Amino acid sequence: MPPLITLVIYDIEDDKLRSEVASFLKSKGLKRIQYSAFIGPLTDSQRIDVVAGLRRLTRNSSKVNIQVYPLTPASYNMRMVIGIPFYDEIGGEELIVT
Repeated sequence: MPPLITLVIYDIEDDKLRSEVASFLKSKGLKRIQYSAFIGPLTDSQRIDVVAGLRRLTRNSSKVNIQVYPLTPASYNMRMVIGIPFYDEIGGEELIVT
């Protein structure tokens, strides 16, 4: 099966853990589209690996909400963006997944 666009959103109170989660998601090739949202194409096995890694990172924290959404290209293309595009804080480039 081809990769599906995968959206990961999270709400994490702990600053250190939130930073670790963001670094982990970047290391898996996902792009930040909002401060607590990452997106990118993942195969089923890559998505399972990401979910397992997130569970490992957050296993000792009770104040965590992470949601992982696999999206078809059609559903992703139906998204509506209101406001200014989000620019990665390091690269300064607009992050677009096609």
